[in-house]
Amino acid sequence: MKHSSHEEIAILDFGSQYTQLIARKTRENKVYSRILPFNEPLGDASRVKGIILSGGPASVYQEGAPIVSKNIFELGIPVLGICYGMQLMGLLLNGKITPSDKREYGRAELFIDRPSSLLEGVESGKVAWMSHGDRIDKLPPGFQSVAHTSNSPVAVMENAEKRLYGLQFHPEVTHSEQGGRILQNFLFRICGCGGDWTLGSFAEETIRGLRERIGDKKVICGLSGGVDSSVAAVLVSKAVGDQLISVFVDNGLLRKGEAEKVVQVFGGAGMKLNLRRVDASRRLLEKLKGVEDPEKKRKIIGHEFIAVFEEEAEKLGDIEFLAQGTLYPDVIESVSFKGPSATIKTHHNVGGLPERMKFKLVEPLRELFKDEVRELGRELGIPQDILMRQPFPGPGLAVRVLGRVTEERLAILREADAILLEEIKRAGLYHEIWQCFAVLLPVKTVGVMGDERTYENVVGIRAVNSRDGMTADWVKLPYDLLALLSNRIINEVKGVNRVVYDISSKPPATIEWE
Repeated sequence: MKHSSHEEIAILDFGSQYTQLIARKTRENKVYSRILPFNEPLGDASRVKGIILSGGPASVYQEGAPIVSKNIFELGIPVLGICYGMQLMGLLLNGKITPSDKREYGRAELFIDRPSSLLEGVESGKVAWMSHGDRIDKLPPGFQSVAHTSNSPVAVMENAEKRLYGLQFHPEVTHSEQGGRILQNFLFRICGCGGDWTLGSFAEETIRGLRERIGDKKVICGLSGGVDSSVAAVLVSKAVGDQLISVFVDNGLLRKGEAEKVVQVFGGAGMKLNLRRVDASRRLLEKLKGVEDPEKKRKIIGHEFIAVFEEEAEKLGDIEFLAQGTLYPDVIESVSFKGPSATIKTHHNVGGLPERMKFKLVEPLRELFKDEVRELGRELGIPQDILMRQPFPGPGLAVRVLGRVTEERLAILREADAILLEEIKRAGLYHEIWQCFAVLLPVKTVGVMGDERTYENVVGIRAVNSRDGMTADWVKLPYDLLALLSNRIINEVKGVNRVVYDISSKPPATIEWE
């Protein structure tokens, strides 16, 4: 769903690990940004106020290096090249790029040589974050160097007349001390953006667009109670009301009280989500009986979820649309920047449903990042504890009960996990930690309780911090808190006589145990 009334910045992606960060920093300035593979057309160029060429891992002289048409510099639209984007600009406009005698990675001091609209208000001598092996050796005709570092004679270049600019460093990362100011200068001084994009306006336009597209047809949504599906469901409901049917499949693998909370929050008169709860807990437990392999667990749970969802959809009659909480990072990560045959895969939260059930997809959040989804959820009146919920695996507690999944073992883990979350929240740490949870180990140990020998279960505690889940460090919880958790779990959860703390980082470990 395109928001055609808004100005936009087009970001052409050459494979940089920071491309999403450029988009996020742009949106923080209330300017809508869109990431495109470097070889994808801009579309309606009348909306594009500026173009940013991202960094990338290649050298411009490398065989198969990603290249754009030099016509992009003749559109009359301001262009900012960052790192690889700057070198590519230099190459295509008849400059000369050479390997640096000394590679430049990390901190460098940026020294400003002459005034530039791009560097307005930026102090000389501040840190710029570098990550490059090539550099501009000869400027393209019409360009001048406006700043340097000790290793890069051309750290910033410009052709002010044509509004073409290049940065050898990454202004989008926090390590570049005045990078935010440089991006603002490009957006507002050079591109003339007004900063008119807000999540309030996004919601209004999306609701109007959904009404036009859906008309009087019915929509089904798989509601898990997580952030993405919750916000998507509420947004669609604002557009079409009772035409949306939200199906909550209670698989019996949720945390203590979660199923009831989902029904309470989304099934009441406040949210008006036309919620249907399907209790599939017995069915799932029966299918999981005796299964220990974590991959088999995941496949069984996924298959059964689809089966339950299909059965419910058939009962509901003629439904044309499926609403899902696909986010912008899902879309971006599915786009290859390596060739013109790049395609966007269908992303969905209910594996396999679109292909098997032939619905038309409604993905109202596919232009938003996670933090934007949370902010949108606040605008829509969704409770904070739903919006700020830590990540929770699709298979639920089945992959935190290590080994066999039984009703008894699930009950033990639920109680232990509830105590963990209660104390983490009481300590004011819940929103400071990326993810914390309990696991039930597939072993028993000897203990002594009340002068009697016990042979009972072991609970593991896991707490990690991460930016994106790709890597993670274990959290150094206070000893007093760990002691309290151990004491409460052992004393209050029948069947547990030992608590351990996981101090593994990712890699080499994963965040979840299964």
